[in-house]
Amino acid sequence: MRRVLVVILLAVIILLAAYAFNRYWTHRFDSLIARQAAIYRVDPDLVWSIIYEETYFSPWKTGRDGEIGLMQVTPTVGREWATETGIKELERQMASDPESVLRDPERNIQIGCWYLEKIHEQFRDTPEAEVRMLAAYNAGPSRAVEWSRSQQPGDTQSGAEFINRIDIPSTKAYVISIMQRYRQLKNARTSSAVLHETSPAQ
Repeated sequence: MRRVLVVILLAVIILLAAYAFNRYWTHRFDSLIARQAAIYRVDPDLVWSIIYEETYFSPWKTGRDGEIGLMQVTPTVGREWATETGIKELERQMASDPESVLRDPERNIQIGCWYLEKIHEQFRDTPEAEVRMLAAYNAGPSRAVEWSRSQQPGDTQSGAEFINRIDIPSTKAYVISIMQRYRQLKNARTSSAVLHETSPAQ
């Protein structure tokens, strides 16, 4: 009996340790995300959901097409960002060694948020702009614009209709996966806020 209890206790300890580590791993960049998202006026929960999908918070990862770091930013986007800053040193760094710049978590999140803000400007007046932003982030803004065109002039295309028009399976799966996680996060925050408001005062 004692042996069974020891095994159960060890299993519980392992599960708690795994939960604690996973929570640390997936939230250790939260302050960087919050800071850069506020600067570029994008939703930090959307940024978090993108990083979860892209790299599961692994800043060393690289993609098949040269994407680098947490948000899988390409050197091309990094150079565009550096040029727009007007800071010559950043332009020089991005021209000579983009990989070291983009592997820095804060810089990577900064550039990713900057790029999301630029995308948002194109879709800010559309319903459920997030689905279009995600498609543009994954497959390029020009494709997202094409998918966003309504069949009939004046029609308002819903987010679901937009997703149905995505003709790249990997991009469609990418958008659906991130939106599910993003909505779960939003629902959890809403439930937590409601619970806090309805809790009796201490």
